[in-house]
Amino acid sequence: MTTRVLFVCLGNICRSPSAEGVLRTMAGAEGLPVEIDSAGTADWHTGKPPYGPMTEAAARRGYDLSPLRARQVRRGDFDDFDLILAMDDENLANLERLRPAGNGTAVKLFLDYAPETGRAHVPDPYYTRDFDEALDLIEQAARGLIAQLAQ
Repeated sequence: MTTRVLFVCLGNICRSPSAEGVLRTMAGAEGLPVEIDSAGTADWHTGKPPYGPMTEAAARRGYDLSPLRARQVRRGDFDDFDLILAMDDENLANLERLRPAGNGTAVKLFLDYAPETGRAHVPDPYYTRDFDEALDLIEQAARGLIAQLAQ
């Protein structure tokens, strides 16, 4: 059975497209049947590629974000995905406000899959400028998610 995963951050140009690229690469290497997408709770960057410095940092680790384009979360995403993963509490709260009444799709923080980090949120590198820290956390959470999906 294919699991459908949606990653969500604010603008869909740093954290969530990176998570999409990382999980796509890692899941592909494991042969896991996963469909992956990413979106933002805001519409500021709709149609734009991921942020240049984030794309460059990801490329240094072997992740190609270049084909990705930002989009905004839609109510239909709650029906289209099995698991929606937010990068921080603010985006988690925004997702819960968007959730259609009666919808039971699992919505969690991505770093729930990396408890060893002691962190709840992936800091936004658009503001922190620490693209490697974001990728370190994303890679750890992706490994945790893959371990759970493989069970």
